[in-house]
Amino acid sequence: MVVVAAVRDYINRMLQDISGMKVLILDSSTVSCVSVAYSQSELLKKEVFLVELVDSISMSKESMSHLKAVYFLRPTSENIQHMRRQLAKPRFGEYHLFFSNILKDTQLHMLADSDEHEVVQQLQEFYADFVALDPYHFTLNMASNHMYILPAVVDPSGLQHFCDRVVDGISAVFLALKRRPIIRYSRTSDIAKRIAHEASKLMYQQESGLFDFRRTEVSPLLLIIDRRDDPVTPLLNQWTFQAMVHELIGIEDNKVNLNSVGKLPKDQQEVVLSSEQDAFFKANMYENFGDIGMNIKKMVDDFQQVAKSNQNIQTIEDMAKFVDNYPEYRKMQGNVSKHVTLVTEMSKIVEERKLMLVSQTEQELACNGGQGAAFEAVTNLLNNDNISDVDCLRLVMLYALRYEKESPVQLMQLFNKLASRSPKYKPGLVQFLLKQAGVDKRTGDLYGNRDLLNIARNMARGLKGVENVYTQHQPLLFQTMENITRGRLRDVDYPYVGNHFQQARPQEVVIFIVGGTTYEESRSVALQNSTNSGIRFILGGSALLNSKRFLRDLEEAQRIARISTNVL
Repeated sequence: MVVVAAVRDYINRMLQDISGMKVLILDSSTVSCVSVAYSQSELLKKEVFLVELVDSISMSKESMSHLKAVYFLRPTSENIQHMRRQLAKPRFGEYHLFFSNILKDTQLHMLADSDEHEVVQQLQEFYADFVALDPYHFTLNMASNHMYILPAVVDPSGLQHFCDRVVDGISAVFLALKRRPIIRYSRTSDIAKRIAHEASKLMYQQESGLFDFRRTEVSPLLLIIDRRDDPVTPLLNQWTFQAMVHELIGIEDNKVNLNSVGKLPKDQQEVVLSSEQDAFFKANMYENFGDIGMNIKKMVDDFQQVAKSNQNIQTIEDMAKFVDNYPEYRKMQGNVSKHVTLVTEMSKIVEERKLMLVSQTEQELACNGGQGAAFEAVTNLLNNDNISDVDCLRLVMLYALRYEKESPVQLMQLFNKLASRSPKYKPGLVQFLLKQAGVDKRTGDLYGNRDLLNIARNMARGLKGVENVYTQHQPLLFQTMENITRGRLRDVDYPYVGNHFQQARPQEVVIFIVGGTTYEESRSVALQNSTNSGIRFILGGSALLNSKRFLRDLEEAQRIARISTNVL
């Protein structure tokens, strides 16, 4: 329960020592941080009467002197200005200030000067400047995620802001874990190198006192890699439960918006998918779609048995028992309804978009050779009017990434076919992807072409037969974790920062993907952690991706690059 546990511990400590009715005031970042780690019912138990955003509190003038205000904010200049204005005219009886990262001395002095009414009872740093989605997976939810794709000359200040935010998030994770890591990065990525060096400077120079924790026998490892090393994973359709929900419907801060799904009761239009709060989801989040269907059927059958027994009320004792069990019964009913709705909606989307047909070709492109057969398969799908334009775009991208050096003529034919299908998806976006994440730009062996162990493993898997053709693909991250576990992560590909080296295998590894993570990668980390290899992996990224978000970032970067080229 690593990163989730760290955030929950901070929230517990924040609320438990302040007695009486409280209002919890958050910003757009900390509201995500709190909402994924703590339920509303838990907040109520801590006597949190109201949750508000800091900017809306600034606009209100209503006095609430009977309430104690608990602020949990990122230490941004904007939030400091909000606090200065609110302390100048206090509305609450007490102010308890908590910041999710390191406060500058100047910010501290500003707040002290603003507290003329002496209403601030405490001020602390609680390092939770990240969103803990799952026990071993966190994100920074960065809106400007496309910045990682752009060259530094296009928007130097925007890129610096992006890097600063990433360094803040990474440093908060290690402060929460009470560790200072050895840092390595992906050799071919300028932005990974820049973030690695800035994180090292913060941890070993600027704030070395904060990071001076009790030494472990072997320092943990922070590995910073670039999404462009593996552009395939976020382009694929997914067939395991959590990843599939995000790909087809979308998950934001562990919540799924179902407003577009027919007529649902109000309390089911947004549902929570959290491994902390939903036992069925925790048990099934990494299972494939076929197994999910069977497991949901069993859950429905179990619920029907409970419902039938509740209908058979004949005595006062039966009635009392029903009333006692009613909250649990309602919770079970809501859970059954939620998962049935999700699977029904995903089944409908799979059928409408013919995704089983599409995904089979995607997996072949990602996992197997055979350029001729791949070209024929993609061409047939591009000729099929039942296949959506965006699925055609993804297929051409996957083909281009796989065969960019082998089949320029066939690739041009696919470009022309794609352009004739839809003016929206011009082949320029595919070419932009190749320019940014083609074979010449990548660190690591994305397709396993040079990895003899990988080839042997694929042959063995072929002989045994693939259990599920739709889940053959393993992200590059899987191979990276294997290399770390076996001590084979090459220094030439992933250099160290400064004079720090690891003589022995680390026991804790945080892998941060600049450009964002996927739930398929999160699943790989969870499965790796369950093997008892002696290493605990944590995955983090600047955003949480599905194919829609990945393509949106790519389009935005292409748009900005075109403007800057015209200007320059």
